[in-house]
Amino acid sequence: MATAPLVLGITGASGAPYAVRLLEVLLEAGREVHLSISPSGQAVIATELGRGVDLERFDASLLLGRPVPAAGCLHYHHHKNLMAPIASGSFLTSAMVICPCSGSTLSAVAHSMGENLIHRAAEVHLKERRKLVVVPRETPLSLPQLKNMQAIHEAGAVVLPAAPGFYHGAASVADLVDFVVARICDQLDVPNTLIRRWGEAT
Repeated sequence: MATAPLVLGITGASGAPYAVRLLEVLLEAGREVHLSISPSGQAVIATELGRGVDLERFDASLLLGRPVPAAGCLHYHHHKNLMAPIASGSFLTSAMVICPCSGSTLSAVAHSMGENLIHRAAEVHLKERRKLVVVPRETPLSLPQLKNMQAIHEAGAVVLPAAPGFYHGAASVADLVDFVVARICDQLDVPNTLIRRWGEAT
């Protein structure tokens, strides 16, 4: 039986390299991914990666910086399209990730105050008791942000801050990015060898 699709939302927190690398790894693993990007996410991608992504005429190769891996299958949904399949609980998925997850997105989902497709899809995953992983990056954290993290955790989400470890022998920024992406993939049950695991021989 085929594995159900994954959903990836990219929002406006710093951390676009994590999102793009995650998408790349999921597609290389042969997964079907439904993607939506907020306007703030688009702006951060341009700032941090220098890649101009058009949300109206989306071209995945411009986001990835190379052709889309043939192993996977990518579906793009505009952030305003609340008629997209991922807006309904009847559309079966295996999990959703919001990476990076902005503070405003975290608040909207934690309090069911969604205004776009990313918010709605996340709320669907919570109500259907499917895995939702949020990847906040902002620091330091305010008390309202901490309370929102607690609220979304209590609702069933996994809060996975973009906080890379250094014990795996990181030698580059790419290694640090891969550490966070590996931990996300672990939550999604996507096998990977992106990092040396604790206790593994060097």
